[in-house]
Parts: sequence; structure tokens; C-alpha cells
Amino acid sequence: MKKYFLILLVLILFITNSCIKNNTDPSWIYIDTWKLQANQTNLEGDISSHNITNAYLLIDDNVIGYFQLPIKLPILQEGTKKISIYPAINNNGISSTKRCYPFLQPYIISTNLKKNETTNLSPTTKYYTNTKFWIENFEDAGLKIQTDPNYSPVLTTGSDPSILKYGHKYGWIHLTKIDSVWLGVTQKMSLPQYGAEVFLEIDYMNTNNLLTGVNSYGSATFLSNPNIQLNTQSNDSKKWKKIYIDLKEIISYSTSYYQFEQYFQAKLDTGKEFSDIYIDNIKLVYF
Repeated sequence: MKKYFLILLVLILFITNSCIKNNTDPSWIYIDTWKLQANQTNLEGDISSHNITNAYLLIDDNVIGYFQLPIKLPILQEGTKKISIYPAINNNGISSTKRCYPFLQPYIISTNLKKNETTNLSPTTKYYTNTKFWIENFEDAGLKIQTDPNYSPVLTTGSDPSILKYGHKYGWIHLTKIDSVWLGVTQKMSLPQYGAEVFLEIDYMNTNNLLTGVNSYGSATFLSNPNIQLNTQSNDSKKWKKIYIDLKEIISYSTSYYQFEQYFQAKLDTGKEFSDIYIDNIKLVYF
């Protein structure tokens, strides 16, 4: 048995050593984090908030893969190459479901890759100019998200410097044992169907679960579609987060419906005396 083990070990070392000797020295690409730039029209609202943490990389239109940024990659190629980097997100906040964000432009350059040298890339992106937005950033006098009158907690605005991160105001829902359920809805609107891309972007900091969903309206029909829950954060570690929620399946498969409203619903978490939900930069994004 020992004899066979020694023979196997020698064979593995021989193969490994041969692979190292025959492998060419790589070029290196370092890709920094994304920078989101504004379009001149500024229809996209506040862009200081984004959570584009991933990149989909192609070299000469050949797929290399998805990567979390920043990253340094060995590339077994050299010479002048076309580098295409597409902004990618965690779809619905799930890290295992990365996908290119369809509304953001790729970063494409031609560069000369050299063996044993690092090419540093700082990718930038911006929304395509034909992107459409519905935005509630709580900067205007009125609110675009209306509280259902059947529930007593209301959506208000706040400007506490210890909470504020974007702009001048944020949305705030305070839940207690007496005022324990809140439901807020946007206006009804037409959104593209038949496989068109539709996303909800939202910044949030919450010490209570918050459910997102879509209400669909037909000529004489109604359908409520609960969707993604934004899970509660502890008081000690709460922070602003951003999520990109994919609405295409809900909107496109609602073929009997032609108007939609985004809703948000919260019920005081079990065992709590009170909790707070802060929201900002809410956007419905589509073409």
C-alpha cells in the first residue's frame, strides 16, 4: 500500500510541476469599484446611492465571467484587447443571482495587456438616456406614496442628521404596539409588459421587516402580488442599504391587468415595543 501511495504522490508532483512550467506568465487586470455618473438631463434623481458591486467581464467579446469588485485577475492573453465590463447587481439582493443591470451602460475600452504587468481599470457607467423613472426621494413638498387610511401609522419625512444620508429628507414609518400595521402605495401607473425590464430600486434602513409587492388592476379585476421582504436590522448594526428588485415576472405575467401600483407593508415584529423604517431614493425603472 505504501509503495502505491509513493508512486501516486510522485505522479501528482510530476504533473503539477509540468503544468507550472508549461503555463505562460499571465497579464493582470485590476478592476476597481464602479462609479455611477449623472446624465445631463438628471432624470435619474440622486445617484450618490448605488449598490453595483459586481462586473460581467468580456475580453474580445469572449465571456470571462461575473466578479465582485474590486478584483485583480490573471489573464492568459496579451496584446491589444477589447475589454467590456458590464455593471452587475445581486438580483433581488441575492448574491447567488448576479445579473447585468439592464439600464446601465457598459464600460468598454481597448488596451494593451502585457505579461507580468497589471492594467488598472476604473469603470464608470450611467443610465441609458432612454431609461424612464418614477421617483420618490422625499425632497418635494408632497408625498408620492400614500398611506392606506385603514391603518393608523403614517409615512412622514425626517431630516435627523444622525439618520440622513441622501439629500435633505428621508421617509419614516414609526410602528408601535398601538399603531402596529402600515401600508403605503404609489399611484397607479402603466408599466411595460411582455418581457420588458422593470425594476424597483430602494434605499432602506429598518429595525422592522418591510414587505414590497405589486398590486395589479384590470378592467374589473384586482391581484395583489407580495414580492421581496426587506429583513429587519438590529438597532446596534442598522445601516442604509440598497436593493434592486426585479419586477419583470410580476408585470409581464399579469396579462389580464394593465395598471400597477407598488406597495410597501409593515407589521410590528413580534416581541417589539416599537420599531422604525427609513426609506429613500425609491425608483421604478424601466424602458
